[in-house]
Amino acid sequence: MSADSIAQLIYLGTFILVLGGGFLATSRLKLSQTVQMASIWVLIFVGAVGIVGLWGDIKDDLLVNQTRFDDEGVVTVPRSSDGHYYLTLDVNGTALDFVIDTGATDIVLNRADADAAGFDLETLTFFGRAATANGEVRTAPVRIDTISIGPHTDTNVPAVVNDGELGQSLLGMGYLQRWGRIEISGGALTLSR
Repeated sequence: MSADSIAQLIYLGTFILVLGGGFLATSRLKLSQTVQMASIWVLIFVGAVGIVGLWGDIKDDLLVNQTRFDDEGVVTVPRSSDGHYYLTLDVNGTALDFVIDTGATDIVLNRADADAAGFDLETLTFFGRAATANGEVRTAPVRIDTISIGPHTDTNVPAVVNDGELGQSLLGMGYLQRWGRIEISGGALTLSR
């Protein structure tokens, strides 16, 4: 806990004690009724704090963010609560999750996703180099047979496999440029052909 959090907790505890003491001093109820009412208010307070603290998780469960496809070929990707845009693509028949990264040059597969998409990691040649936020990493060029977003399929798509620590595969500009228009507006990213 930070010093600010501790100070806020002390302030809140003092505030509750003052309110509770004032209520007890002015209350003409029996002690058992007073304790019962105080317990109810404490439970309401704890419930409200729990809802506020977990609101991000509750919101994500209640307001499902899903990629949408319309009849005109437009793909709409809602912004995630962390500010990123995520897409699930079918890569060589396997559903893989990507984060859209306009700073990445290529489609970048992490080792686990490359293996799931059917690439033999033992036979890949990691002779390429890529500069990342975590330093330089080795990469191996590959060709994706088929990659699909909803009804849109591309074939023979170049990509690289990252030999470093990459938690999430990246959908970079090499693929995004296949779309006629990319727009970010109103909390959504749209791709159209």
